[in-house]
Amino acid sequence: MKVMLVDNDSARSALLSQALQDQGYQVVSRVAPGPSLLAKIAQVMPDMIVIDTDCPDRDMLESVSLLNKHNPLPVVMFADEESEAVIQQAIRSGVSGYISSHVQPERVKSIMKVAVARFREYQALKDELQQTKSELETSRLMQKAKALLMKHKKATEDEAHKAIMKMSMDQNKPVSEVAQNIIQVLDMQL
Repeated sequence: MKVMLVDNDSARSALLSQALQDQGYQVVSRVAPGPSLLAKIAQVMPDMIVIDTDCPDRDMLESVSLLNKHNPLPVVMFADEESEAVIQQAIRSGVSGYISSHVQPERVKSIMKVAVARFREYQALKDELQQTKSELETSRLMQKAKALLMKHKKATEDEAHKAIMKMSMDQNKPVSEVAQNIIQVLDMQL
């Protein structure tokens, strides 16, 4: 697994880098935090981000949040800060694992595995939620389009449903798009 290590303390970074390599991780880049962090991540394209810091600041958490929105990756953060508020902010921004103590080399592998598993579980839940929202929106559009067809074309619910499905297949468009088009056309006739 390719890991990007983010740390502004070169001595601490070297120790963590060695611990990661000893556990079989490939440290592809060691960078300091800052405004160009996202660009560096995009350039290197690691599989995982490991951040070692005294205390995560607002800019760092903002970078993690943006990364989580646009290019989600597992993020492990080692920090000296034990404040519940800071930990919660880090987790909300997309940190998969927050360890509030100094790095213990023998624990690195298990910490990384747990963070990756947590990240994958979170991504699966996020994808499932998006799929459910999409299905609900399609159902809502379908119901409205059927109601409009029933009203304007004096069709039964079954006939309206079949007409929408046939249009979807004939036009090679998703049902939601066909339903939206029907709604736009028939709503203007009111």
